[in-house]
Amino acid sequence: MATIFTKIIKGDIPSYKVAENENFYAFLDINPNAKGHTLVVPKKEVDKIFDLDENTYKELMLFARRVAMAIEKSVPCNRVGISVIGLEVPHVHVHLIPLNKMEEATFTSKVELSPEVFEATAQKISSNFR
Repeated sequence: MATIFTKIIKGDIPSYKVAENENFYAFLDINPNAKGHTLVVPKKEVDKIFDLDENTYKELMLFARRVAMAIEKSVPCNRVGISVIGLEVPHVHVHLIPLNKMEEATFTSKVELSPEVFEATAQKISSNFR
């Protein structure tokens, strides 16, 4: 059965896409720690990050780096943090979180954003990704 991320990649579930290429897809987390919190996933369904072949792992990190740089240009923050946990969805995903304080990295504090803010944020990150 396809993961929720595969359904998002295929367009079966809507998302706020910020970047995409032939192998990876980046979209805003709908339950974000901070405005601009983005998930980067490989299009190929793999459960654990260290089960990726070496080349895909390197490409994922390079793609995530480009997305993080676009986030930094788009969302005021001290830095973009990175986290890979992978317990909730059995599909590799990298969290890129704009950080101004440690609480934003803990996954215990969430922010609520309107659909309009999600859309505007996604568009801004996307335009800075190019």
